[in-house]
Amino acid sequence: MGEACTIAVAARSLREQMEIGLRRLGRPVAVITCWDGERRWAKTATAVTELSMDPPSLLVCIDRQAGVHGPITRGANFCVNILHADQHAISEQCGGAERGEGRFREGRWDSAACGTPYLRGCEASFVCEYATHMDHGTHTIVVGTVTEVQIGTDEIDPLIYVDGHYAHPAADALTAEGQ
Repeated sequence: MGEACTIAVAARSLREQMEIGLRRLGRPVAVITCWDGERRWAKTATAVTELSMDPPSLLVCIDRQAGVHGPITRGANFCVNILHADQHAISEQCGGAERGEGRFREGRWDSAACGTPYLRGCEASFVCEYATHMDHGTHTIVVGTVTEVQIGTDEIDPLIYVDGHYAHPAADALTAEGQ
């Protein structure tokens, strides 16, 4: 089975091969938020990772076509909100189902001291001060220095996106145990 799959993938373009390969990489779902002094912005993202503990910093990759791209690359502080498994509706809203303030309709939103919106009740929220960015292809790599962390729940059960759909690892593990 593995060899047939390798042959089928190899016959595709490099872009298609990469898309097929990356569908196998499960990632936590985050919503990137910011405040530009006039309005709140939000966008679902999975290309988020820790960069350094000294100074504490995160790296996020933002599509250059996303509304949140402009304010952040102009220096707005931002927040990385790691979603809990039961917050897939927020992911969908911020992923494009809603526009503008509609993206904040679901969930309990609050503001950090700097005005950046963060989501209460998610796994964790990391408020970041914009540090730098670099354009690459269709996306921009943004580095933020973490200035505040909010832990929203005692239960660790992040929303995961893999193979084109949401996964719920804790529930999946319980189901597997019961079989």
